[in-house]
Amino acid sequence: MSFDVAISAKNISKAYTIWSNPAARVKHPLFNFMGEMIPSLRRGIDQELQGYSKEFHALRDISFEVKKGETLGIIGRNGSGKSTLLQIIAGTLQPTEGSVTVNGRVAALLELGSGFNPEFTGRQNVYLNASILGLTREETEERFAQIEAFAGIGDFIDQPVKSYSSGMSLRLAFAVQSQVDPDVLIVDEALAVGDAKFQAQCFERLRQLKERGTSILLVTHSSEQIVTHCSKAILLDHGCQIESGEPRHIVNRYMDLLFGKKNITEGTPEVVVAPEPAKPEALLYDISYREDLFSTRPGYNPYEYRWGDRAATILDFLLLVGENKYPSFIESGQIIMLVLAIRFNTTLYRPIVGVSVKTKEGVLIYGTNTEILDEPVLKEQGSSGSVVQIVIQLSCDLAPGDYFMSMGVATRNGEEVIPHDRRFDSIHLQVNAKNKFFGLVHLKSAMAAKRIFA
Repeated sequence: MSFDVAISAKNISKAYTIWSNPAARVKHPLFNFMGEMIPSLRRGIDQELQGYSKEFHALRDISFEVKKGETLGIIGRNGSGKSTLLQIIAGTLQPTEGSVTVNGRVAALLELGSGFNPEFTGRQNVYLNASILGLTREETEERFAQIEAFAGIGDFIDQPVKSYSSGMSLRLAFAVQSQVDPDVLIVDEALAVGDAKFQAQCFERLRQLKERGTSILLVTHSSEQIVTHCSKAILLDHGCQIESGEPRHIVNRYMDLLFGKKNITEGTPEVVVAPEPAKPEALLYDISYREDLFSTRPGYNPYEYRWGDRAATILDFLLLVGENKYPSFIESGQIIMLVLAIRFNTTLYRPIVGVSVKTKEGVLIYGTNTEILDEPVLKEQGSSGSVVQIVIQLSCDLAPGDYFMSMGVATRNGEEVIPHDRRFDSIHLQVNAKNKFFGLVHLKSAMAAKRIFA
């Protein structure tokens, strides 16, 4: 293991035995023992035991490395094996196969209040947890004031933990784990419980730890947290490692799993052969309604992420700022007109067209769709072979920088969203700003002052 590697996981698998009923758990070792003692009964006993249990694989062949100072995001649907993986890395669970090597002190926030004795006070639990993490009593006393201030639970520090709310338990647990300056910090969904102020405080502390060389494993369902705070990410599904790499790409793959892509490993979906579209009765703007010319337009991002079953196709786009087509730069405050040409290759009931704007880091700034805006044209159906033009008007009140627009066509089947053509990060916007401000969005504020005393 290299000196600069904090965590090395190689071919980790974890399997559990699922018993058909409670009696099977008792019968299995007894029958197995009988088969060993009486070889002539072995075959019949083996046949009998086949229905007693089955193996459930929580993890299958997971491998990755985390260097010192890196933050690894682990994302996946419920039941994908994220928490099991973290427990193995923390050492509270042993893998069935494979190995994990961790270099340095590990602090883990796996469950709210994990390691706390509910009968002890918060103060007593701080000393108890710190000692488990390897601090002496003197070291804990030196850091206690920082832990108490970070937790911010006031006089409750001397009350039994059983009287705490879930948020208070989280505050104290995170304060202890983060103030011991661990080499590896593991956080499993815990921050989702805290309020916005505490979350900001926690992520600032994570940033400080990362700068000091702490490696962080962050499990969360928040795609923006993965993109904003992680150096790299891995996607798990049904215990398998689907992909690892750059956070924004991994988040896109995660969205595929959530919203309708049944088998993410099969690659590009088969394109539906479209019928010859009828000539539109009236085109609002002169853009293609037959060929897919989207990628030929100025501002197109060749690294877009596109997929869908192609029951509909986003054929073309036009970007307008006043009379200026496909502008190289957009001044903050200008009105953007985005025109999309969409062809329905099959008849779709109540199709939904959506658009969003993200930073180059992948942070969502704004998103909307025709369902939210109650667009009447798409309330019924898009008939096979028909073409629609969607005109979206946006006020570009953004800070200077690079942004990407995404768009897509989908339908709903109950609660499930079925994507037909998704084009993520497909249009690149470059924004300038005449008015100085800091942040992402210009809120057009004004200030006034009045002198009261001369």
